[in-house]
Amino acid sequence: STGIVATVGTLGILIPPSVTLIVFGIITEQSIGKLFLAGLVPGLMIAFFFICIIYVWCKMNPALGPKGERSTWKQRFASLPEVLWVVGVFLLVIGGLMYGFFTPTEAGSVGTFAVLLLSVIKRDIGFKGYIKSVIESLRTACMVLMLIAGSTVLGHFLARTKIPMIAADWIVTLPLSPDAIMIIISIIYLLGGSFIDDLAFMVLATPIFYPVIIKLGYDPLWFGMIIAITVMVGVVIPPVAINVFVVRAITKQPFSVIYNGVYPFLLSLVFCAFLLFLFPQIATFLPNMLMR
Repeated sequence: STGIVATVGTLGILIPPSVTLIVFGIITEQSIGKLFLAGLVPGLMIAFFFICIIYVWCKMNPALGPKGERSTWKQRFASLPEVLWVVGVFLLVIGGLMYGFFTPTEAGSVGTFAVLLLSVIKRDIGFKGYIKSVIESLRTACMVLMLIAGSTVLGHFLARTKIPMIAADWIVTLPLSPDAIMIIISIIYLLGGSFIDDLAFMVLATPIFYPVIIKLGYDPLWFGMIIAITVMVGVVIPPVAINVFVVRAITKQPFSVIYNGVYPFLLSLVFCAFLLFLFPQIATFLPNMLMR
């Protein structure tokens, strides 16, 4: 179960409303709505593979997933309204972004207001809970704003020095195929994501490698999805393995136990990245179809 938590927690990097994709969109000046749509199919595909792994694992060893209480169809239908609230907020935010009713910043405000309104109506949390959630939100917002501010300064520096253009001109002249160069860039993101925070490394590396990708003729949306999956792998592999350290701090389980559960899911992430590399349409067909 610790391995499941450590790896499934990475899906937030790919599935909307992903902060990682928002930052990537700001750095590369790509449509946030298109990036969210591009992440839907790969994210659901990865989630499906995760479900298959858990199912096969529990079939091989039923003790890992003992059967719970069976619910009647009446009970299942009675629980649907609780899910509809969440689905409604999701559709409101993503739908508004897709059809241009509001910007990503406004979408965040609309989503926050909708969740706040629902919590008041349903009386889910008290005043102390609100204060705690505001503090946590401010911490996350301050971190993201600092990263964006840093990326803006870095972007101006790189633009003045023309480092990305020089790097792009040099890389494309290497005696390597575009696919080989893309694999090297992915490995750099993988190693970087395993050492420092995924957002921080994306802010550092994307302004340098993005012009290379454009010069090689790759789709920016597809590149964003490849990088997102690569970073997902990076946050659960040594030496830093942020997600694994968080799970260990909470559960007090040894690293060996956690990694025994992580490896099958890591393989599925690598497999999905391989599929996306071979078939870019997995990421691009939905945004191209819905947002021309």
